[in-house]
Amino acid sequence: MAAPSGRSGWRLWAALVPAVLLCVAARAAEDPGTAEFDVRPGGEVHSFSRSLGDYTCTFTYSAQGGTNEQWQMNIGVSEDNLLFSCSIWRPQGKSYLFFTQFKAEVKGAKIEYAMAYSQAAAGGHSDIPLKEEEFEITETTVSHREGKFRFELSKLMIVAKTPRDEL
Repeated sequence: MAAPSGRSGWRLWAALVPAVLLCVAARAAEDPGTAEFDVRPGGEVHSFSRSLGDYTCTFTYSAQGGTNEQWQMNIGVSEDNLLFSCSIWRPQGKSYLFFTQFKAEVKGAKIEYAMAYSQAAAGGHSDIPLKEEEFEITETTVSHREGKFRFELSKLMIVAKTPRDEL
């Protein structure tokens, strides 16, 4: 299941995701998984990837307007090795670029939760999520929805379940 369904499902995820990301972030502090990269306008398709063990997160996009923006990608694996997380965001909060497309893809795990935001929390402002119809979630990707996406993106967050070896 890519995203929770129903009101109670969303509340459960809203409570669970910060705890999971905190655990993954603590683990990432031991093995730094944060990398900076430039998001470049010009209409060409660009990609940025990071790997940690058997897991990879790739951000592919095309943007117009403005100049290069500094973005970050953080990847991590939970201490029990059951969850892989990938966060992609603009630390300044709001991107001023006009995104014509985006896709974040995970390899080695299946998405359990994902969310895309038009504005990331910064400078006293809160995260502002995209409307559900603007993006789609599959087992391994979060991407814009053609004709529905309103060209604003500042943050993507993914929590994916890793394969579990049964004895």
